[in-house]
Amino acid sequence: MLYIVLLLVLAALGLLVTALVTGTSLWAWVSIGLSVLAGLLLLVDWLRRRKQSDADAEADADAEPAEEKDEDAPAEEDAEQTALLPATGELGDPADVPEPETGKPGPESEPKSEAKAVRDTPPGVEETAPEDLEVVKELEDEVVVVDEYPRYHLVDCGWLSGRDTIPIGVGEARQLGFTPCARCGPDAVLAAAHR
Repeated sequence: MLYIVLLLVLAALGLLVTALVTGTSLWAWVSIGLSVLAGLLLLVDWLRRRKQSDADAEADADAEPAEEKDEDAPAEEDAEQTALLPATGELGDPADVPEPETGKPGPESEPKSEAKAVRDTPPGVEETAPEDLEVVKELEDEVVVVDEYPRYHLVDCGWLSGRDTIPIGVGEARQLGFTPCARCGPDAVLAAAHR
């Protein structure tokens, strides 16, 4: 129906231009008639869509009581899934999210190896000497960050193994609130390289 309205509007525009060029008022009246017809078609389409959406809303309201009878089982599943999400809306550090318990014995319930636990633990903050900090703040040397983690690292940091990294200038990383990794010590390395 909207295509018909579009064609009527284009025809009305063409007739209006014709009326202006030829100076004939008949073409102007026909243009006005086509415009009114297009407006009426839009109104009819709007009323039809509104009536259909009201009917859909009533059908949904009628269907809800039948669905409420079977809500006990899905409610338990929803509660289990929601329990894994923090209530404040902040996701925080992915390493802090507990693994879901399946209740089944198997390899999932065995303790993690120490190497994997060390790799999954985010590194601490490097204690930067004040003189190194003054040098590093002005540098644009490239360091890397990992999405969702607050530290910046040297490219060869062992903690980065297998993680997707984002290259960024060290000065910009500091401005964005990233802190240096204690494991690879980027501030001390970069400051020593620029002295």
